Amino acid sequence: MAKKYFMSTFFFKRLLASLTLFVFVFQPFAVFAFEVNKNAIAILVVKDKQGEFLASGTGFVVKPEGTLITNYHVLIDASSVDAIFSDGTVANVKDVIHVDRTKDFAILKLSSGFYSTLEVGDSNSLKNFDYVGALGYLTDEVSTSQKTKGKLRQNHGMVLGVHPRANPNFKVIYSTASLEAGFSGGPLIDKNNKIVGISSTEGRALNLALPINEVKAFLNEKNTISLTEFLKRDGIFPQSFYYRGNFALYGEGGAEKAVEFFNKTLDQLPDFNLAQYDLAVAHRNQGNVDQAILEYEKALKINPNFPEALSNLGGQYFRTGKVDKAIDTLKRAVQSFPNFLQANTNLGAVLNKKKKYAEAIPYLKKAVQLDPEFGMAHYNLGNAYFGVKELKKARASLEKASNLGIEFVSLHWKLYEIHKESGDIERSRKELNFILEIDPENEEAKQKLMQEKGA
Repeated sequence: MAKKYFMSTFFFKRLLASLTLFVFVFQPFAVFAFEVNKNAIAILVVKDKQGEFLASGTGFVVKPEGTLITNYHVLIDASSVDAIFSDGTVANVKDVIHVDRTKDFAILKLSSGFYSTLEVGDSNSLKNFDYVGALGYLTDEVSTSQKTKGKLRQNHGMVLGVHPRANPNFKVIYSTASLEAGFSGGPLIDKNNKIVGISSTEGRALNLALPINEVKAFLNEKNTISLTEFLKRDGIFPQSFYYRGNFALYGEGGAEKAVEFFNKTLDQLPDFNLAQYDLAVAHRNQGNVDQAILEYEKALKINPNFPEALSNLGGQYFRTGKVDKAIDTLKRAVQSFPNFLQANTNLGAVLNKKKKYAEAIPYLKKAVQLDPEFGMAHYNLGNAYFGVKELKKARASLEKASNLGIEFVSLHWKLYEIHKESGDIERSRKELNFILEIDPENEEAKQKLMQEKGA
């Protein structure tokens, strides 16, 4: 849920931003969604007690009488929720059919009417590298100035794995279908346009969705509660404190406030691992590295195979100079989830730092295979190839990284050395000029450029 300018997915947007070796970049292939029944997918407009716009998200209808699915956290601090469809139809959310605060989904009942629907698929049939598409309304394109409207978009990708995450008792879908701000609560579909998941978290390495089979059993529940009554009761649940803390941390940058919310959650639910994990992130953001390491280690006691916790703990070990421990922890992350993009990339980068270039190459090759548009993975792969003197491959990877927006001075120094080694004076001069564009006071580049011109 977004507060003011933030969408619901922003709760988790930087969940993995623990290593400087890694950056988030959205995949570039967003297209308008015309291949699925877009009339079944709605903007959810959340208002506070004063009737002011509080947030927006995405939801989708699965039954013609108005059964709609979204994320639970979209409802946090709401007073009213409206579903607005692409044809301009507005429907009030009247009742709550079922909520799971741990798995973060809500099944809602819209006001009386006959609604277009999406077909529910079978998430158990998903295999690695199957096609998936994520649909949602971009935050930046949702207008509430007069009549609320937005543009429905569909991003394409593939399944990286269906794997337990913070909670070892259920799995989530990891994919490369980019979940942009506003997609949270929207449908993840398969090649047949059937729903296989509920989108929840975005980021290059962390596009997550809850498998739809986790929801199916509750679609036919008869007992409901009014939205008004539900919202009166909901504020006391410890999971709601977690989502407030999550927004404070990632939406507002308020780590101190977030720590209070996470501790409040953990006081009542000691094994609520997302709160434990984000508590570590909050301490890291405050510069409390030792405390962050302690909290990550606690998260791993709850689930020793929590991929993100392993990867981020490896990052903290690396930053504190415990490089061997970082490598061991990152290897555990990869062993836990072999297609985890971040862990493969960061493990390769740390191995590069230890000059274990040959060992780094397979992890980095896998990273670029999983996401060919990930510039940092190409950069780290180029460094590894450079380290083992495979200069043609190093050049190709470094140039690809540069084309994808990675413009480090170290990248251009390596390209300079490669061109110098091959006798290509013109290109070596070009790299020196690039270096001076990035760092105009770089004396070494100035001297070498003068030498090149005098040659």
